[in-house]
Amino acid sequence: RIPPHTHRPRSRSRVTRSSVRPPTPAPVHQFVSSARRSGEMVAASASASLARCVAHKTSASGSAKSAFAGKPVAPARAAASRARRAGVTTRAVVTPPQTHDNARPDTTLRPVSAAAVDSSKALEQFRSMGGASRYASEAKSSIVSIGLSIHTCPVEVREKMAVPEDKWEEAVAELCSYPHVEEAGILSTCNRMEIYVVALSWHRGVREVEEWMSKYSGIPLAELREHLFLLRDQDATSHLLKVSGGLDSVVMGEGQILAQVKNVFALGENVDGFGRHLSGLFKAAITAGKRVRSETSIASGAVSVSSAAAELVQMKLPGGNFDGCRVMIVGAGTMSRLLVKHLVSKRCMEMTIVNRSAPRVEELQADFPEANIKLALMDEFLPMAAEHDVIFTAASTGVIITKADLAAMVAANASVGGQRRLVDIAVPRNVDADCAEDENTIVYNVDDLKELVELNKDKRERAADEARELLAQEQAAFEAWRDSLETVPTIKRLRGKAENIRAAELEKAVAKLGDGLTKKQMKAVEELSRGIVNKLLHGPMQALRSDGTDPSQVSQTLVNMHALETMFDLKNQNAPTRGRK
Repeated sequence: RIPPHTHRPRSRSRVTRSSVRPPTPAPVHQFVSSARRSGEMVAASASASLARCVAHKTSASGSAKSAFAGKPVAPARAAASRARRAGVTTRAVVTPPQTHDNARPDTTLRPVSAAAVDSSKALEQFRSMGGASRYASEAKSSIVSIGLSIHTCPVEVREKMAVPEDKWEEAVAELCSYPHVEEAGILSTCNRMEIYVVALSWHRGVREVEEWMSKYSGIPLAELREHLFLLRDQDATSHLLKVSGGLDSVVMGEGQILAQVKNVFALGENVDGFGRHLSGLFKAAITAGKRVRSETSIASGAVSVSSAAAELVQMKLPGGNFDGCRVMIVGAGTMSRLLVKHLVSKRCMEMTIVNRSAPRVEELQADFPEANIKLALMDEFLPMAAEHDVIFTAASTGVIITKADLAAMVAANASVGGQRRLVDIAVPRNVDADCAEDENTIVYNVDDLKELVELNKDKRERAADEARELLAQEQAAFEAWRDSLETVPTIKRLRGKAENIRAAELEKAVAKLGDGLTKKQMKAVEELSRGIVNKLLHGPMQALRSDGTDPSQVSQTLVNMHALETMFDLKNQNAPTRGRK
């Protein structure tokens, strides 16, 4: 090896280990002369500094002094002066040390123990090598979400993929029977059908899930793929949290989807295929959905015509509620059904439904048993209307009430201010335009309701920004918890290796001792060996345990895990069998 501060020979021949001789310092005037020939002038100050460095590094310090003794520096100064006048830039050339193969080893690739002495430096060096990120790059299971939603698929396809509750467990078992699917869960509602799986190989797992979906629905795979969405790992977990929070619903913030996510978790509690990862994911989704609705206003404010009608009337009533208010609904279709639902949610439990036939009203009575719903036919509408304070109209029969009809009616109850409310949510209108001229009547139509709907949508959009921040927090907590599970196989391998060594060494010791030990002595020796192993493993085991609540602690745990796998050569051991629960 040529020391770093000595003059290199002009020859480009390879320097071998056998050709390296003890270094001798180069005289200053020779160094300057060489530099001039190569077009690089060396300043006198740099030369003097270089000479002092060489003299210090050389073992033959006496010869170094003699080499410089009596050698004037004036020629060097003169040469440097001439170089400055000629506009030549002078610089000191420092040649890095070379090995016999002209390649310096990269210390970042050396083992941790060789790169640093104390533990703090070793940890820093290990992190710079990749640490946990190296482990993260290794093959491990992926969480995959694949399915259909109202945003990507027509109802004709969704209904063929729907999985009812009584077939849920069977469907999960079929999915988990595929070789690359470890866990499975299905979220099936009227607006979506989403399958969540933990796949050993995500692309193979996706292929297997697609195969099952095509087989289950009877739809050719090529046709099915036109409507499928596919998400993986953090995108998949983020999607489920958004679904649970109501951010992916047709009506933003609606609460029914959270109940459906809860139902999936309840269905999977006693199912083997719904394992630890998916159980944790759906639990995180439930927590996220609850936080979004309790800590933001995303679920407040009507965003449909039916809900807006109920909300608007409640706001305009003198008491701000439906207490003592006689309510009538004309029609028993979809709009009326939604209206009943929202009125019941606002604790309006007394209402009369007027329709052309009785069966639909009877269905509503069966679907909302908590409400006292009375039935009346359209022939009785006008006499019955005179006995009610708030009338919602959603019939498909055109105009059914006029100003003249109102004039023949008695005034509304004093509990509602003596003014009857007519809320027309039908198109075409059921309430004639001249009804608004009646002094004892207040009329609302669809246009009035749409203003309230748009206002509430803007409020929900602002609340959605707050909700996304909460969802990001919950996702980070789930990902940290999931990362903490990665140490479990390492813990099992380390414990198993230690136990194998203990048992083998104990067997050797007992063989040497022969039959001289009593049962009591044998038990004491075995307990001694177990105690030693447990005490030695206590520290490593503590370094591998994390509850997943602190992401920085999880990161440190993964660094510890990778270090222990290297120290104890655990990667070459057979991985423990994966459990689905």
